[in-house]
Formats: sequence, structure tokens, C-alpha cells
Amino acid sequence: MHYTAADTWINDPNGLVYADGVYHLFFQNNPYGTDHSNMSWGHAVSPDLVHWRDRPVAILCDANEQIFSGSAVVDHGNTSGLGEPGTAPLVAVYTSHHTDKSPTPGIEAQSLAYSLDGGETWRKYAGNPVLDRGSAEFRDPKVFRYSAPSGAYWVMVAVEAVERKVVLYRSDNLIEWTYLSEFTSTAPVGRIWECPDLFPLPVDGDPGNTKWVLIVNVTYEEGRGGTAGLFFVGDFDGVAFTALGGRGSTGRQPEWELLDYGRDFYATVSFNDVPDGRRVLVGWMSNWDYARILPTSPWRGAMALPREASLHTVDGRIVLRQRVVAGLEPGGASRSVGRTDIPAGTHPLGLAWGSGPCLIEATFDGGTSAEFGILLRQGGAEATRIGYDAERACLVVDRRASASTDLGPSFPSRETAPVELDGGSLELQIYLDASSVEVFAQGGRVTVTDLIFPDASSTGVALYSEGGAAQLTGLTLTPLEDTPVERAAESLRAEDGRAFSRSRASA
Repeated sequence: MHYTAADTWINDPNGLVYADGVYHLFFQNNPYGTDHSNMSWGHAVSPDLVHWRDRPVAILCDANEQIFSGSAVVDHGNTSGLGEPGTAPLVAVYTSHHTDKSPTPGIEAQSLAYSLDGGETWRKYAGNPVLDRGSAEFRDPKVFRYSAPSGAYWVMVAVEAVERKVVLYRSDNLIEWTYLSEFTSTAPVGRIWECPDLFPLPVDGDPGNTKWVLIVNVTYEEGRGGTAGLFFVGDFDGVAFTALGGRGSTGRQPEWELLDYGRDFYATVSFNDVPDGRRVLVGWMSNWDYARILPTSPWRGAMALPREASLHTVDGRIVLRQRVVAGLEPGGASRSVGRTDIPAGTHPLGLAWGSGPCLIEATFDGGTSAEFGILLRQGGAEATRIGYDAERACLVVDRRASASTDLGPSFPSRETAPVELDGGSLELQIYLDASSVEVFAQGGRVTVTDLIFPDASSTGVALYSEGGAAQLTGLTLTPLEDTPVERAAESLRAEDGRAFSRSRASA
């Protein structure tokens, strides 16, 4: 159900683009093994964001550069001149992380690669890099086509990571870039900013009322939770982005909010050119605090389920909602539980479920309970607790008893996310897989994504309530088709086993 590589390391999604009926997912990849090094762009394709097929490594690192994060566009007008008659090139804009063997060791600059056969093979542009600030922390370009009254042009959104600022550039041809502006928050959050994205969305489905969403992924100070994604809602005039909230603003709009309140939704970016103007997000389902020691084999690293984002007005402010894209198929008959009282205590449901993927849709009435919810993958002392803390008005995902192995001090965690009940009711959609849980509350108004690694024997499902009684209004558990990735007949690991060192924690 979740995309993983066959037998290599993956992290950030890169180059997300829809072209000629195909969704292209590129990603940070070590084509030589399962450790974090030799960064290159791996590649997978899908007709529907559900069924994936591996393709060969797209852009391979070499002695002079590692291929860090970036984006891809279809250059329909061949503005770059990299296409051929009748063939619009796919152009990847990526960060060249220059190695010690490069003429500019340690510098990060933006470079191009292009494909004339639908993404199957790639050539690096001979004039790389195309944008160099002389910085060691200038990375992760997201490029898109912007239409202005005076004409269309390309916009690049990148970061100066340590300075915690987004920098914007424009170009007519993807090769020559001109500085536009920069953006940072009034109270910068995190220690490092990475993997930005900027895109428009209609508010409440009204194309006459469009706002822009700026996503920034952050690495926190040590002991603060590792990594996370956040977003700003505001306006973009083709030159600068301005957030609605922040210092000096009025109203209820916060300057920024978390994109997901879990520990494992990072480096999130969106697809370019999705049909019907939809905005689909993909995040790396891991956290730099423990990504290197996760107990998976022969692969390491996975993507969260693709999500469609939308903006809505709620209680005088604009909120971002996320829903898993349509297309996941039932893998068996659904099982339902009707209205059920939940007195104080833990109450098994008799819906024991194995490690296969499933969707759990549940609605609760809070009643007099101080905290209520559901326990998943329960067995012995193990369980993942998903519930609602009525006193603090927050969704709770507690995985402190969710792993059967030691994954370090930051893995056992209790996530909380502010959520208001609707008429006393809590609505949950829970996508449960062998080693992950993705929780969507109140129609996707709040999401929590966490990895879990319970013992295979922990298969129970139970309801719980504390400090009073609650009620389950209804619950449906639907097995989901596993949709394994279509792998090549042989491993897609690169044949050349040379290793190139990597000098920072994340891309």
C-alpha cells in the first residue's frame, strides 16, 4: 500500500510531476545499499497514485556531486531549448551537493537534468550549475510555471537551510535565474528549513477566492522531536509570498501550522500538473532521529499515502484539509460494529486484525469521558492508542507501547493535535499498515502519521474510555488490497558499487 524501494535506501520525494497520463515519483535514493549515502534520484511511475512500477535510477551521483532534492517540470514550450521538434522535455531541477573532489567542495547549487523519452533516461545539462549563491546550505528547489498579466515565467522556491529562509527566483528558460524575494517567519521555527513548496488553492472550492500555501519542512533542535512539516497560508503576487498570520495581523489566522502532527511525515512536496488542478502531496514516512535504524529489510524508507489537499473556511480562519487520494481497493469484506457504549476501561471488539493494510472508519460520542478512543495492534503490553483528550481538546496518538524493539529514546512518543468535537462527535479515518498508522480526524482537518513496529502476534482491536463513559456511534473495518510495487525482474541497484561520502543529515 505504501511505496518502498525493493532493496535500497530512500528518503525525500523529489521531482513529483504528472506527464502524459503518468505520475512520476522520484526520490532520494542510495542505489548501492540501505544506508544513507550516495544520494541519487530513484524513480517509480504510476497511472493512479496507487499502483507503482519501479524504473531505473534516474539521476546518478558521481565523484563530483551527490544529487540532492529538487523538482521536475514538463517544459511544454521548450523554453529551455533542451527539447527536440515535437518533444517537450522533462526537466529536473536538483541540488548539486559538491563533494571534496569537486572544484567547489561543500557548495550546494542548483542544476538541471533533462529527459526526452518520458523520464526513462536522463542527461545532465552541460552548463551546470544554473544557480549558485556560493552557499553550503542552498538547496531543495521547487519549480513551477506562474502566469502573470505580462506573461508566464518559471518560479523557483528554495531554501537557505540554516538561515531558515525561503528564497524565490524567476526564469524565462529554466537556465538563467533572477532573484525575486525571500521569506521567513516572524518567529522562525526549528533549526533547519528544507524542502519548500508553494502552490495556489481555491478556498471552499471558489476559484474566485484563491490563496497560496507555502510548505516548509523543518528539523528541530535536539530532543524536540526530530523533523516535521509546516505550512503558511497567504498571498503570492509573482514576486513575494506574504503570510496571512503573524506579527501585526488581525483575526484568527495563525502564521503557520503543522502539516501533520505525527513524527513521520517529512520532506512533503506536491505534484506538478495534476489534472483538474488538484494538489496531491507526498511525504517521506520517517524521521531523522531514527531513520537509519528502522527494523526493515531488505529496504529502508517508505512514502506516506498520497493526499489531496484543499482549503476551507472554518470559524473565521482558513484551514488545510488532507484526504488520501481515491483508488485504494478493498481486499476483502468489510466488518462493522454498531452503536456501542464504552464504560470506563478497555473493551476488546473481537475484530482481531493481522498486519495487512486496512481502513478503519469510526465515529465516537464523547459523553462524560475524559479520554476515549481505540487501541490497535493490541497484544500483551503492546498497543497503539488513538483517542481524544476531552480536557485538552486534542487528538491523541500514543505509540509508547507500539514497538517490540528498541528504536532509541525519541521513538516512544505521544502525539497530540488540537481538534474540536463537532456536536460532541469525533470522526476518524485510520489507515493501518504493517508498520504505520495515518490518522485523519474531522474530515482531514488534522492528521497524524506515525511508524509503529509491533510484534506480529499483536493483532487485537479494542475500545477504551477513561474517567467516564463514551459511545462508539459506528465503526467499519475494511481490508485494503496490498498493491505490491511492480518490481523489475532484477534488482535496480546501480552496478557500480563506489561510495561517495555525505556530509549532512538530510536532503
